[in-house]
Amino acid sequence: MIVDARGRRFRNLRVSLTAACNYACTYCVPNGRKLMAARNELTVEGFLQAVKLLIDVAGIDKLRITGGEPLIAPGFDDFVRGLGRLALEDVAVTTNGQFLGKKLEVLQHSPISRINLSLDTLNPLAFRRLARSGDLETVLSGLDAALDRGFKVKVNMVPLRTGNLDQVLPLLDHCLARNVELRMIELMNMGHLKSSPEFHRDYVGMDELLEVIAKQYEFERADAPYDSTAVRFAIEGKGHFGIIANHSEPFCASCTRLRLSSDGHLYGCLSSAKYQPMRDLLSLPIEIAREKLQDRLALALQNKQPVAFSGETTVMKFIGG
Repeated sequence: MIVDARGRRFRNLRVSLTAACNYACTYCVPNGRKLMAARNELTVEGFLQAVKLLIDVAGIDKLRITGGEPLIAPGFDDFVRGLGRLALEDVAVTTNGQFLGKKLEVLQHSPISRINLSLDTLNPLAFRRLARSGDLETVLSGLDAALDRGFKVKVNMVPLRTGNLDQVLPLLDHCLARNVELRMIELMNMGHLKSSPEFHRDYVGMDELLEVIAKQYEFERADAPYDSTAVRFAIEGKGHFGIIANHSEPFCASCTRLRLSSDGHLYGCLSSAKYQPMRDLLSLPIEIAREKLQDRLALALQNKQPVAFSGETTVMKFIGG
C-alpha cells in the first residue's frame, strides 16, 4: 500500500470508460460541441486488467464508472459484468440519465448498486439550454425506474448563478419526495472556466446555497465518511442533502481518489494535469507490471494538493469526474 506524508492513499478509483458524451453542458465545454471518444481508448479487457492491477497494488476497494457519459461507451455492458469477478466492496456509476432506463436490466445483473444522476434543473427549457441536448422527461423517468428497481440514487446538481440557481429548492423537493439525496457541486475552476469571467460570474458557494435552502427548510449538519467529498445536512423527517464544497470547504487533505482515463492514463488529482501512463503496463508480465505500477502510483500521489483545489485547464470529462 502506498501512503503519503499526510496519510493519504488511493482507495477510490474513478474509471472513465469513454471521453465521449451525448451532452455538451455549458460548464463542461465552451463551444457547444459534444465531446468525442479519445484516440486509442482502452478495450474492455484492458480496462478490467488495469482495474485488477490497481486493486492488487494500490488496495482499491471502491470504483465509480464515469466518462464522458459511460452508458454510451461501446464496452459498457461487458465491463460492468466483468467487474463482478473482481474484489471490490462498492461499485457505482455516474450518468446523465438519458439512457438509464434502457440500461437498468444490465445494471441489475452487475455489481453496481448505486447510481449518481447528473441533473441541473426541472425546467425543460433550462435543461436544453444547459445540457445543449437530451430530454428531461426521459431522465426523470429513468430516475424513477431505477428507484423502483431498488437502486440507491443520488442526484448531482451544479448550481450556476445565471443558469439554475432558482432550481435548488425545486430539485431538493423532488429528491426529498423520493428519498434521494441531492448533491450540489460548487462550480469548479477548471477546463475552459479556469480563471475566467464566466467562472466568477456563475460560481455559487456553500454559504449562499445554505441561505437559499434555509428559506424553506430547517437543517443541521450530519456525519459523513472520512474521505467523503460532500458536506452533508439532515432535514428532520425529510432526508438529507449534501454540498460538494470544492472551494468553500476543501477536502484535499483526506482525498483517496485516483482516476483512470479512457486512454489509459492515471491522474492523482483533478487539480493537476500531470499523469502516469498505465497502458504500457498491461502487456508486461504481472510481477514487472506490479513493480512499475507501484512507482507510478507513488508519483501520482505526490500530485495531490496539500490543502485545497487550485484549478487546472484539464477538462473533467476527459479524466473521469
